[in-house]
Amino acid sequence: MWLEILLTSVLGFAIYWFISRDKEETLPLEDGWWGPGTRPTGREDESIHPFKVETSDEEIHDLHQRIDKFRFTPPLEDSCFHYGFNSNYLKKVISYWRNEFNWKKQVEILNRYPHFKTKIEGLDIHFIHVKPPQLPAGRTPKPLLMVHGWPGSFYEFYKIIPLLTDPKNHGLSDEHVFEVICPSIPGYGFSEASSKKGFNSVATARIFYKLMLRLGFQEFYIQGGDWGALICTNMAQLVPSHVKGLHLNMALVLSNFSTLTLLLGRRFGRFLGYTERDVELLYPVKEKVFYSLMRESGYMHIQCTKPDTVGSALNDSPVGLAAYILEKFSTWTNTEFRYLEDGGLERKFSLDDLLTNVMLYWTTATIVSSQRFYKENLGQGWMTQKHERMKVYVPTGFSAFPSELIHTPEKWVRFKYPKLISYSYMARGGHFAAFEEPELLARDIRKFLSVLEQQ
Repeated sequence: MWLEILLTSVLGFAIYWFISRDKEETLPLEDGWWGPGTRPTGREDESIHPFKVETSDEEIHDLHQRIDKFRFTPPLEDSCFHYGFNSNYLKKVISYWRNEFNWKKQVEILNRYPHFKTKIEGLDIHFIHVKPPQLPAGRTPKPLLMVHGWPGSFYEFYKIIPLLTDPKNHGLSDEHVFEVICPSIPGYGFSEASSKKGFNSVATARIFYKLMLRLGFQEFYIQGGDWGALICTNMAQLVPSHVKGLHLNMALVLSNFSTLTLLLGRRFGRFLGYTERDVELLYPVKEKVFYSLMRESGYMHIQCTKPDTVGSALNDSPVGLAAYILEKFSTWTNTEFRYLEDGGLERKFSLDDLLTNVMLYWTTATIVSSQRFYKENLGQGWMTQKHERMKVYVPTGFSAFPSELIHTPEKWVRFKYPKLISYSYMARGGHFAAFEEPELLARDIRKFLSVLEQQ
């Protein structure tokens, strides 16, 4: 009898395990057409063309005229950045932009790396492609796709690229040498915006996969934060056999599991897999999660619902655009910066770098199309799309920067990414990791590759 009970129990457990185990699903690859009008019947032009960033005196003159017409609103006394971008400090930024910022010089800096365009699914896709200046004998570079988010751009990666493509000349070993590809998300910067509704992160992931194939890479590594993290995640869900490794510095992993453990973690954190550092970064949860989300997510509600309305104002006013974008580079870098009258902006970034990023939105008139990406991805609600409920089964590395909007414990990341092999608590840094702390991020990407290659 006991043998029968034991066999029945084992069989029942086996059936339960088989039914409830994680299934390594993939997203259907499908296809799309996002250009204007109907899809042409002929084969799409797959050629790749060099591209150069350009400007003109007329473009700069128009910008200066608009800046000169800015209407100033005095800030409340002692408001710092609690009400948004402090207008006293905004006057300083505007004065620098109008009188000292040299856009022509910044265009030359942008053109230091090779730019290209190619047509994919009806859209002109812009990207930079940086190859190593030299390689150790007998070695080939590792192809790495790096994807930006909002309100960033491909320019965020300009300081990390030499650390990855030419590490030996930048104080790092040449154990890992990368060939870096940084595309602009369609509707951002120099990548053409979709003419049709529904262009989301999965469509972007498919386009970037096609881009890598077009460049001759059957297998590659991918890295991203913000929207880049979601796009790279979707790539791993679409074509896991082509993604050799996925590295993230942000993860959208809020679920019933994470919410429950978050509520119980202060008292039972050790039993729920939280470390002391996790507890330090998450609690008190009312302030560090809920209030923080309330403070920093107002823009998201607007962009998830009616992006074109606010976008029309931002696309017409360079000063409004700068305030809207640069505010994020303050409090998303460190939430405590809201207590400073200058928002702490120049503690981590130069005005030249910040305004170059703003100019990539202004000169291309892409603020509206970039904001639409929120509605296409989140406008139908949370956890309504298949990829949000799917796990990711490629080797994954994660950099947990302490000033990210919400800390993501290793337990949460592993729930979504079961093949997590590298998780690092970073010494400093916030949301714009590659822009703010390029060396820290480069070192962690290299650490992830070392762990991966030892397996």
